[in-house]
Amino acid sequence: MEDYIKEFSNRLIELAPQLVGALILLLVGLWIIKIILRFINKITTKREVDISVAKFLSDILKWTLRIILFLMVISKLGINTTSFIAMLGAAGLAVGMALQGSLANFAGGILIIIFKPFKVGDYITAQDQSGTVTEISIFTTKLTTVTNQLVVIPNGKLSNDKVINYSAFPHRREMLDIEIDYAEDIKKAKKVILELAMNDPRIIKDENIQPMPQIMVTSLGANGIILNLRYWADSGDFWDVRFDMLENIKNVLEAEDISIPYSQQDIRIKEFPRQEA
Repeated sequence: MEDYIKEFSNRLIELAPQLVGALILLLVGLWIIKIILRFINKITTKREVDISVAKFLSDILKWTLRIILFLMVISKLGINTTSFIAMLGAAGLAVGMALQGSLANFAGGILIIIFKPFKVGDYITAQDQSGTVTEISIFTTKLTTVTNQLVVIPNGKLSNDKVINYSAFPHRREMLDIEIDYAEDIKKAKKVILELAMNDPRIIKDENIQPMPQIMVTSLGANGIILNLRYWADSGDFWDVRFDMLENIKNVLEAEDISIPYSQQDIRIKEFPRQEA
């Protein structure tokens, strides 16, 4: 036992310079990586790079530099990096086959960053979920719903399925169906509804930006005449305008004594004369 302890002590003394050098290299390397990442973040912020792109590039650069530092540290310890890299490659292949879904998510994250179907701050619908994009990471995208719930969606599914981006354009068009009774004056109903839209300052009324609001008869329904109001509004005002227009249309039609029909059935009872026995 004394011989083993003596040999271990001697070996430790021999390796002490390498261990100290490797530790110093590790600490200095982590400090340099931190400075580089801080510098890159300043550049992307100054040049107003999209936040999702900046974070994605920062993550890729961080892990690449850490892997390089790790190889430098083990080389400082006297470990043959050539055989280690070969072993790491074989392990990486095995892990890659076991984690095909994660690699698909990684590739999906790259596609999202490159083609930008959406960005942080956009309101989207994907995978039967709707919400505001709060983060695009390497493997997943995070949404916050209108009820303040967090939804995490794998990037592989996002890049290979339908995504609806409601914030892609500055303006959105609404088409509201309004039903009036067959006995009502169509021209009068169209006039009061269109005036309501024209008096709303949030609805765009500049033909150089978007077409003017319009209303037309689109169909003759089972219970009444279907009018369709079409207008454009800023994407940020879209839902508020829609909710207010639905309420105001009902109020103005009631004020003008224009009835809004509802589903109903006419039941007719026919009496047959009694037959005497």
